[in-house]
Amino acid sequence: MKKHTPIALASLASALLLAGCATGPSVAELNALTDQIVKASFRDQSHVKVARITETDETNRACSEADVAGKPLDDKTARAIEAVNLKAIKWPSDGKFIGDWKEGEKIAQSGRGLTWSDSATMANGGNCYNCHQMDKKEISYGTIGPSLYNYGKIRGVSDPASPASKAMVEYTWGKIWNAKAYNACSNMPRAGHMGILNETQVRHIVGLLLDPKSPVNQ
Repeated sequence: MKKHTPIALASLASALLLAGCATGPSVAELNALTDQIVKASFRDQSHVKVARITETDETNRACSEADVAGKPLDDKTARAIEAVNLKAIKWPSDGKFIGDWKEGEKIAQSGRGLTWSDSATMANGGNCYNCHQMDKKEISYGTIGPSLYNYGKIRGVSDPASPASKAMVEYTWGKIWNAKAYNACSNMPRAGHMGILNETQVRHIVGLLLDPKSPVNQ
């Protein structure tokens, strides 16, 4: 099979886009081109593999194709995707949803992990501050996602261990584990589902969001 260079692929992309003025390249053609460009531009290094980018499941594929088409998923498809992802959520094996918020804060503030320069044995960070405000003392945080400051307080969780808080505790766990269970094309990473965070780490993040003593709820 002929090896395409990034320059050659860029030329092919331009040709497709120009042709698109008249006929419009299909989603399949654009997907195939993107896959070729990624494979030509990236390489496996250390424990990081190109397959992490190129191998997508039906959820990501459907959302990407909707994005390329410039329109949201139809409601039936969105509900079906959410149902599949809801079934894929791994709930805490020991039944404990709430961890140590102090450990959760460390995880939320860490953006390390999953790059070739990181140790393959190190724990990944959640990088939560890259998308959310979580603490009123923070002066630098992302805005891709909503502010999570006072997350538990706003939702009336004064005691995460109480039966009254059960639904919100479970929702918070599920949202962190697999956000697409609640929003088919959410921009939020499926932290647990994709192996970014392990069960213990998710438990600590839930603690950070819901523990009344956490800075999130001060």
